[in-house]
Amino acid sequence: MRLVLSILFWIFSTAAFAQDYQTELTVAQDGSGDYTRIQDAIDASKSFPDQRIAIQVKDGTYREKVEVYDWNRNLTLVGQSRDGTIITYDDHFDKMQKGRNSTFHTYTLRVRGNDFQANNLTIVNSSGPVGQAVALHIEADRVSIINTTLKGYQDTLYVAGEGHRSYFKDCTIEGSVDFIFGEGSALFDNCEIRSLTNGFITAASTPQGVDFGLVFRNCRLTAAEGVAQVYLGRPWRPYARTVFLNSELGAQILPAGWHNWDREANEETTFYAEYANTGPGASTEDRVPWSHQLTEESAREYTVENILGSWQPED
Repeated sequence: MRLVLSILFWIFSTAAFAQDYQTELTVAQDGSGDYTRIQDAIDASKSFPDQRIAIQVKDGTYREKVEVYDWNRNLTLVGQSRDGTIITYDDHFDKMQKGRNSTFHTYTLRVRGNDFQANNLTIVNSSGPVGQAVALHIEADRVSIINTTLKGYQDTLYVAGEGHRSYFKDCTIEGSVDFIFGEGSALFDNCEIRSLTNGFITAASTPQGVDFGLVFRNCRLTAAEGVAQVYLGRPWRPYARTVFLNSELGAQILPAGWHNWDREANEETTFYAEYANTGPGASTEDRVPWSHQLTEESAREYTVENILGSWQPED
């Protein structure tokens, strides 16, 4: 009996200890929350939590370089308001001085913890037109970004990691050159994709054999005043896959649509496709001959279940 009681005590005490951590934290610059800096709240969060941890971020401009580490899984950042809760930093390629890989150190927010969520925020790399400068760098699986604005110039959003999946809904993403790039599989639903200059929207580096790279559904492709020569994408790696479906394409989209990054061999390996898009930039009459137009049957394959697999992101 004493042995049984000891075992039961151990079980209950272990369970209690496992839940002995805060699941709601608040960040406020005026000192009214638990922390005044976002990184401090992340650093104070339990590693590998059993329950989701939500960090509520009050309105303010947080000049921080923020990292969600691998052990910060099941973490949510929620802003008080999308336009009022701003995370910003200004690192860029030349500033980092880390050689040819400097781009990957320029992030304002880097996510390495799986099952991360962000909602109601603005994430900015404020460097401007000075070269590669990432705002949001995702290096994790099952990441949801909802009702969030991403602002940068070149290389605004990096979806990294072979096999990693990301979901973006009701977001605005703006930039100039290759401003949505990487090897991850990402689905963009009902997002505004805004070009600040002539250039390229996407630079996928989808691994060979992966069926879905960057997929845009029901999105709006807009541009700043005077922007008139924008490509839908070019391949950062040979097997890049990018598809636009049921989206509104502005007049800034060039008739050719796609670019081979000055390598004819890429035309044989990339998969660039469109389906049922509308708007002045949606005409496919003069698209490059190596791009594809999906049939109604093939377009039906572009579902959340097929693109993201067993993971069903929360809205």
